[in-house]
Amino acid sequence: MKPLFQISLLVVLMVNNPLAAQKMYFPERNETWKAAEKGQFKYDASQLSKAVDYANANEYSGSRDLRIAILDGFKQEPFHKILGPTKKRGGPAGMIMKNGYVLASWGDTKRVDMTFSVTKSFLSTVAGLAEDEGLIVDTKDKVGDYIWDGTFDGEHNSKITWEHLLQQNSDWSGELWGGKDWADRPPREGGLDDWKFRKLNEPGTVMEYNDVRVNVLAYSLTHVWRKPVPMILKEKVMDPIGATTTWRWFGYDHAWTEVDGIQMKSVTGGGHSGAGLFISTEDMARFGMLFLNNGQWKDQRLISEDWIKKATAPSVPNVNYGYMWWLNQNGPRHWEGVPEHVFYAAGFGGNFIVVDQKSGLVIVTRWLEPSKIGEFVKQVYEAF
Repeated sequence: MKPLFQISLLVVLMVNNPLAAQKMYFPERNETWKAAEKGQFKYDASQLSKAVDYANANEYSGSRDLRIAILDGFKQEPFHKILGPTKKRGGPAGMIMKNGYVLASWGDTKRVDMTFSVTKSFLSTVAGLAEDEGLIVDTKDKVGDYIWDGTFDGEHNSKITWEHLLQQNSDWSGELWGGKDWADRPPREGGLDDWKFRKLNEPGTVMEYNDVRVNVLAYSLTHVWRKPVPMILKEKVMDPIGATTTWRWFGYDHAWTEVDGIQMKSVTGGGHSGAGLFISTEDMARFGMLFLNNGQWKDQRLISEDWIKKATAPSVPNVNYGYMWWLNQNGPRHWEGVPEHVFYAAGFGGNFIVVDQKSGLVIVTRWLEPSKIGEFVKQVYEAF
């Protein structure tokens, strides 16, 4: 019989982490992913099949030639052009898992495709690892205290913290790799002069989705780590979780910076000018499982629970956005019929990693028409 204090401790652990009371399955590298056995979980298989049919029937409407899709999708941006690698995409694909076991899968889950702004959630994780290891003391620190090469000089940019960059509310002003901050996703109204000479928002007050500023974060992390960001992700996350050797993380063709006398590629946090993370559905699912289990893979702690809590906390100017993770809070991007504690990574063209820590669900879907994601996830939940 267990001592009373051990039983009490177990209860506390189960309350703090509902998955602690459930058996989690973590696939080995190159292992065929295990499907759930009949009767292992309680759900409506026919309803789940309807959700999969819905995903297959609502393929992203853009061209499978992603150069064409990118140029068309961002044609309103002045000076926009392809600056890094692209790849023709496959068709719809995805996986639905509970406690790591596959309930449903569709399409080619091993195919490597561009994943666009899903990359941001990987980039955020590299920042989290830097804080976990003390390279960044606190995300509320000013970035200019770490990066002193002029990137964060000036009355406005000197106020910017790591948190501002991670929450995309810095309004950093400048140019990186030829990309001007004001030319990235400009307002529909106004013209070049209006955008160039706009009044800057106080850091932390207004969220604006902006890849130039995300790339400034990637550049800054490259200098903090003194290594290329993909190397950090590989060593500290992707290898430990058993990801394949097929994923790649690119920067723009000309995005080179020198650290300790070594030329390093500074990667992008998205793919709307090419580059970003190219990855398979199954490797995306492994990454989602790491966050499902609060930063732990099997018995190995890879990311601190504190970081995941910070990364999935609502920002002040946008209740639906944390540290480069979208949150299903009751706000403008809320998915009806889906729990508010759900968080997710999202990318152009309908790429998503959806995580529900309380129910043990991870959903990965590729090339789903973006406007259909809320309905698709709702249909998945209706199966439970």
